Amino acid sequence: MTDSKLDHAIATSILAIDTVWGGDVMNPSGTGRFIADSWCSDEPLPEAYSHARAAAVRAAGGLSASEPDRTALEAYIEAIDVPGAIGELRDGAAAVGGPRGEFLAGLGECLEVMWDLALEVLDRGEPVPYERSVLASTAAPPTQSDPRTQRERLGALLGRAGYPADNDADLLDAADAWRGERMVPPPTIPALGRAFIAELDAATVAKVLPHLPAEVHGVPRSNVEFLAIKDAWFSGSMNYVGRARTADGRPEYEATYEINASLEISVPEFVQLVSHEVVPGHVTTFAYVQHLYTLGKVGFEGTILTMNSRYSTLAEGIANNAILMAHGVTEIDQLPDEDLQIGTLLALLQDDAKNQASYLTWQEGWAQPDVEAVLRRDFVVSEERAGKLSGPWAKHPILGRMYLPAYRAGTEKVAELRRVRSDADVLPALYGCRGLVDVATVDRVL
Repeated sequence: MTDSKLDHAIATSILAIDTVWGGDVMNPSGTGRFIADSWCSDEPLPEAYSHARAAAVRAAGGLSASEPDRTALEAYIEAIDVPGAIGELRDGAAAVGGPRGEFLAGLGECLEVMWDLALEVLDRGEPVPYERSVLASTAAPPTQSDPRTQRERLGALLGRAGYPADNDADLLDAADAWRGERMVPPPTIPALGRAFIAELDAATVAKVLPHLPAEVHGVPRSNVEFLAIKDAWFSGSMNYVGRARTADGRPEYEATYEINASLEISVPEFVQLVSHEVVPGHVTTFAYVQHLYTLGKVGFEGTILTMNSRYSTLAEGIANNAILMAHGVTEIDQLPDEDLQIGTLLALLQDDAKNQASYLTWQEGWAQPDVEAVLRRDFVVSEERAGKLSGPWAKHPILGRMYLPAYRAGTEKVAELRRVRSDADVLPALYGCRGLVDVATVDRVL
């Protein structure tokens, strides 16, 4: 591990909490990862990962297992001083100051909540208030989603496409019919993914790259392999690896995207998904940050990006606005094709549904079947998505309280920035070219 005391605290606190929750940052599959989204530096892993007791916790699935191995977890917590590492991170953030210090302070706050959620599950601490969880990851209090405007736009577009809808039930039927006639056959996903990656990468070169500094122009934006996985509880998982090196030691910026083989998705929705997960969304974002780290323009925290954090909220916002960025527009109705507009609206309604699933589950205490019905009716999500979002996602003690609200919060933040400022101003800040920022600190560098 690096000699920097602050960098060591960053790595220890993130990987310790990742381990407690059952994550393995060195696992190339999203089915084995959790809080830590990447480890793309060449630094050795800290004791929080390499300790023998850590291996036992990972093998048992940590707190994410259906029956957590409490003996293994207690032994690991005894061996690794997690609160001490978080405290060193918070102290280091205060000493650094400026935008980076604020970024690290926000990360420390999120990690404290993740740790307290772990203690809650282990019956070693008080229940963590829902509002505290949402405030930590999004820097805003929890609120319900309001799908009315998007539903009205969706209904009008579906009507023009030949799927009229006069009421709520009709809108759901119309969306299902529209989706059903445009469904992606699962065996075609890798080939279709490659085709859309090429199309979106070309659009990114035309509409995004001119606004970014020359130092990132040569970075591979979409070095990704599509893989199918069966019976996953998530729709897909972008796994940034970033550990491959060329013969002369340069990063290759590689990633995989695992997609649920049972996912019900239309071709237009799939285009939005590729823009979100690959280019100019997550893969592009991670590659740029890794490159900026190699140039010494981003701190060590850029190599171990973290879910359930204010940075992940901003990253989801970048990804959800990626289809608009690739076309150089700020509004869905400015996209060149009405089918693509429908697909984008359905994708954003799904992410609004994630926030609503969180709110109804944790703020209102609704039962899963009732939440599922609301997501299906009001947010026009597929049956497959409604079941998973209201079940495994919303009911998870950390993802349900910290991550599900991030999608809507980040989307709205990035969309608003792009409406009021030029892409020449906003895009370098979003991609880390002015230092790593999050949903709360991005305004500091604008």
